[in-house]
Amino acid sequence: MKHILLGAGGAIGTPLANVLVREQQAVKLLSRSAKPVQGAESASVDVLNPASVLAAIEPNSVVYLLVGLDYNIKIWREHWMTVIRNAVEACAKHNAKLIFFDNVYMYGRVHGKMTEETPINPCSQKGEVRAKVAEYMTNAYSTRTIRGLIARAADFYGPYAKQTSVIQQLAFDNLAKGKKAQWLMSTETKHSYSYTLDCGEALYQLANDENAWNQVWHVPTANPPLTGVELTRIAAQYFGIDPRAGVMGRTMLGIGGLFVPVVKEIAEMAYQNEQDYYFDSTKFEKHFHFTPTSYEKGVVV
Repeated sequence: MKHILLGAGGAIGTPLANVLVREQQAVKLLSRSAKPVQGAESASVDVLNPASVLAAIEPNSVVYLLVGLDYNIKIWREHWMTVIRNAVEACAKHNAKLIFFDNVYMYGRVHGKMTEETPINPCSQKGEVRAKVAEYMTNAYSTRTIRGLIARAADFYGPYAKQTSVIQQLAFDNLAKGKKAQWLMSTETKHSYSYTLDCGEALYQLANDENAWNQVWHVPTANPPLTGVELTRIAAQYFGIDPRAGVMGRTMLGIGGLFVPVVKEIAEMAYQNEQDYYFDSTKFEKHFHFTPTSYEKGVVV
């Protein structure tokens, strides 16, 4: 069985590829610009072109949809449904299984723990897009068009996440430079973060469990969630500096959004940091007897 990473590289594709190579699996990495990885086959693909995706997928394989589109609502509206449709149709024609790596935007504001049973109730434009994508994927495996599953993660941190992780860029990287950690909206609200290496391990385990298909899974994530103050203290102790932390509120995000487009995109999701964000992965942990990496260990790796 070949493992095909559609949208290879990046925060999740890289650790997953490392796991697959370690386990001596047949691996094919697909991206816009094919980059060679020792122990894996690489090829280029255009995820917006159905013929390109169809040609890249192979019969009876396991496909991991790990694509990350530019963080722009206009692009998301234009392209996300095309991406999921192309992946599902190609997998259906090749009798391939599909794992869609998802986030939690479609849940919207949640009071209490987010679980696999949390209702879909988006409160943002990006959440509305992700809800439609998730609905399409769910319908595909519910109607047996394909065998598939959705693996959801909280915001991530850890190795390979520097380009996409807000906590990595604003908090840990600043502390590593001796600067003050910056947190969105509050340092007192609790927030779950999924560790990138745990995500890679989890996807491989899901792919190899016949009982995991045709459902939603939350990937293993350390609990309980910690506050910005607590995470700052952990990281500062590792770097040997005083634990200093500041807050970027809505006013600062609004001003920044006038000059830096991605800041405006982040501002829409700021609600996730205004209240506790508790991502629960009990289902995965119990089923696979998996203990997530602690924040104390993950922050310093």
